[in-house]
Amino acid sequence: MFSDETTYKHGERDSDMIHIKFKNLEKSEMAREAVQDRVEALVDKFPDLNKSKIQITLEMENSPLQAGPDFFKVKLHIARGRYDGITVEKADSSLYVALAEVVDHMLEILNRYGDRSRVKERNRARKIAREAEQNLEREEQKIG
Repeated sequence: MFSDETTYKHGERDSDMIHIKFKNLEKSEMAREAVQDRVEALVDKFPDLNKSKIQITLEMENSPLQAGPDFFKVKLHIARGRYDGITVEKADSSLYVALAEVVDHMLEILNRYGDRSRVKERNRARKIAREAEQNLEREEQKIG
């Protein structure tokens, strides 16, 4: 019936692991496929994630024993690789809305992470160009 914790694994290679964990939530093939599709789309956009272990936890905040409306939490954690340690967690009354919010937020984080790398690389290139220009000017002053 309800599983305290169940894990599904997906991976074409050993280094490409997607773990989907259900907590206080009935196992659902439809939910598992939705998560898998969304996470694989992230991996397609960010190939460095192939070297990471990605864990997604789908959780229902209140179990069938507790009264009140259902509230779902989705947590996406990246371990290993370039994006090691990034975690995003969202909650909503719909599991699929929470999943969409987690994936969208993770997309923003990964884009910003890439932007930082590009900015650092651009600044490094400009510094090298400035130093080369200054050295050239010094050489011209010595000659002139």
